[in-house]
Amino acid sequence: MERVNYLRYVAYALLAIGLINLRYQSGESNLATRTLIIVGTGAIIFSLTFFEPGKKFISSKVGKTITWIIAITATLFAILN
Repeated sequence: MERVNYLRYVAYALLAIGLINLRYQSGESNLATRTLIIVGTGAIIFSLTFFEPGKKFISSKVGKTITWIIAITATLFAILN
């Protein structure tokens, strides 16, 4: 399996967590902003895994590191909020 697929799975998870967050925290303040951060990050990472420039970026060492740091940060943000 390509390493890009792991990031694709993380992106799916961020999209799902963001939508679950939207449903179960309805009525909270700043809910739209938090959900947009989570879902937006997942959508950006997901789109990077499909397009050739994104795949090249993710395949580089710097791109991989940056993408994983952003993905882990967004996941922790989603879980802790």
